[in-house]
Amino acid sequence: MGIPNFVDYVKMQLRSGKGGAGIIHFMRAKFLPKGGPDGGDGGRGGHIILRGNKQYATLLHLKYRKHVHAPNGQTGGDGCKTGANGKDVVLDVPLGTVAKSEDGEEILLEILEDKKKYLLLEGGKGGWGNAHFKTATHQVPRIAYPGEAGLAAWIVLELKLLADVGLVGLPNVGKSTLLSVISAAKPRIADYPFTTLLPNLGVVAYREQGSFVMADMPGIIEGASTGKGLGIRFLRHIERNSVLVFMVEATVADIGKAYALLQRELTAYNPLLLDKPRLLVITKIDLLDSTARADLVRTIPSPIQTLFISAHTEEGLTQLKDAIWQALHPVG
Repeated sequence: MGIPNFVDYVKMQLRSGKGGAGIIHFMRAKFLPKGGPDGGDGGRGGHIILRGNKQYATLLHLKYRKHVHAPNGQTGGDGCKTGANGKDVVLDVPLGTVAKSEDGEEILLEILEDKKKYLLLEGGKGGWGNAHFKTATHQVPRIAYPGEAGLAAWIVLELKLLADVGLVGLPNVGKSTLLSVISAAKPRIADYPFTTLLPNLGVVAYREQGSFVMADMPGIIEGASTGKGLGIRFLRHIERNSVLVFMVEATVADIGKAYALLQRELTAYNPLLLDKPRLLVITKIDLLDSTARADLVRTIPSPIQTLFISAHTEEGLTQLKDAIWQALHPVG
């Protein structure tokens, strides 16, 4: 499935609520003219909370909410009544969302579970009323505390798609075609580079009851890790993939050279990406005769498990799904 209006990055100014003030108050009744202190505490300020929601696939619904402020807590009342807490603000986000500091250096939260709430900014505590300060030697306290200030910060939300398998390759290598053939996804396909401008997800059925989620990423070119082409915008999604499938077209002059380029770009972005299990898939193999196929094998790098496929004729697709499944579910 393609993801319409895909938004995977938003920056928001968030502020939790201020705590309500405690009050100074003394009990007064007809037959109790000098009652003790009964000033109540202020209520807590509202929290800012992120909640995982598997129904969302993008951050589009938050794109235009630049400023989000939680309500303040209410002032305490007489009779030791605590003020009402400020209402929490709950922001639903897709699974795989990461909350970061404004500069992007510090990861604050990772949202991985559906319906689970994650506290992002805590509301300020309510201040104590004067009832809190009564002691045997200080029976008429005339002191109360104001509520604590809430927290304010610019927060970056980044979505990293949760997919089992990520397709990595140069533009126009056949990633979208493969996804369209082995899943129900309908990505945009054309015979020119950078047809895929947004990630596409597809659920691939395997054998009788198995399945896995595959993500087709926009093509990577040399210099992508420094911002060329579509740059690093979509490389972050690869960080969530359990298995990486490197795809190289059969008609390129040197398979090893093309594979090395993809490795360099991923390493420059995040060296840990190459610690993931990976496969090398040679696409469009139907375009080569037996002699050309034999010549092709000489340029394949080793050691890496290599498979030959044609999405057009469906050659090798069963073997590819078997290899992916085994990589996702290693024995021992």
